[in-house]
Amino acid sequence: MCEAPVLAGDVYCEACGHALGAPACVSCGAAAVDPEGYCERCGARQPTGRDHAEFVLDGGAGALTDRGLRRSRNEDAVALLEMGGTVVTVVCDGVGSSPRADEASAVAVETASAALLRGLPQAEAFELAGRAVTKLATSLDDAPACTYVAAVVGPDGGATVGWAGDSRAYLLPAGTPLTEDDAVETGEITAWLGADADTAAPRVRALAPGTSGLLLICSDGLWRYLDGYAFPTEGTPIEMAREMLRHALRRGGQDNVTIALIPLGEAHG
Repeated sequence: MCEAPVLAGDVYCEACGHALGAPACVSCGAAAVDPEGYCERCGARQPTGRDHAEFVLDGGAGALTDRGLRRSRNEDAVALLEMGGTVVTVVCDGVGSSPRADEASAVAVETASAALLRGLPQAEAFELAGRAVTKLATSLDDAPACTYVAAVVGPDGGATVGWAGDSRAYLLPAGTPLTEDDAVETGEITAWLGADADTAAPRVRALAPGTSGLLLICSDGLWRYLDGYAFPTEGTPIEMAREMLRHALRRGGQDNVTIALIPLGEAHG
């Protein structure tokens, strides 16, 4: 880091104490990235695999998650899984005011998606995810938290949606809302997963078999920009999700953006 000469086999620089062989910073170029992913010279946080990721299933469902333009890290998480004709997606948005919010969303998504794929009801999967997030807390003052929305689309095209918080679900092409926000007018979230959640329970909505269209599951990084928006009507689900992401980024990209799209009806089968 200080460019002082070092000897072969040295692990640390004797002049400045910096660990040798550290990754180079994408911002300033210094080989000074610490184990937490921050550059010790300029302070920039380094990109991770969560900054942008995409997932596509053989049946056509697609999902993506993106850091956006203003956040230093992506605290959203998404799973998109399929087994035996059943498609499961879970989107969780880390509550920014809580510590390690990215860990909360990741463990909630992993736990809930596995439970739903095993055939557990929405309420049981939510409870298991809540327990997993609660275990991350060392105290009520150190309680990671996240919002939650999950969808299960069965082989017959019927679907259930469960949620807590301000992540949302819509039925396209009309953009019909399927969820309601757990938030007050000031924007404060009133339901979430975490050790400090007050007996959180999901709200659940069912869609009858034969419902046609696309099921959109998303975090607030997208839906805050949907007023007056004309949803795309052409392309594969992942192509449509990319177009929605571009829309959110064009509008400012103030938050992390996560989008999952699952075909329903004949398109699902």
